Amino acid sequence: MTAFTLTDLEKIVAERAASSDTKSYTASLYAKGIGKASQKLGEEAVETVIAAVSGDTQGVVSETADLLYHLLVVLGLSGVSLDDVLTELERRTVQTGLEEKAARGHG
Repeated sequence: MTAFTLTDLEKIVAERAASSDTKSYTASLYAKGIGKASQKLGEEAVETVIAAVSGDTQGVVSETADLLYHLLVVLGLSGVSLDDVLTELERRTVQTGLEEKAARGHG
């Protein structure tokens, strides 16, 4: 198991987003804004689903890595930290999933 965490990736994304490195994909994605970053997030989600449905285990690994990266970019552009998301997930674990879903009012 690796010691690398999503928190590590979040820090790297933030550092690269703030850089002026013209060769940085992260900096260029930040410069294009939330619309483009969200589009990329959606594309990676679809590619992850396709890999999963087709039984492509390595594809699932690769596409999930892309998905998590783009999710952290969208979170950063939205001013939402990974800690914010983890706090929400922790809050939700104090009840069953069905109770939590009902409390949110989603069917």
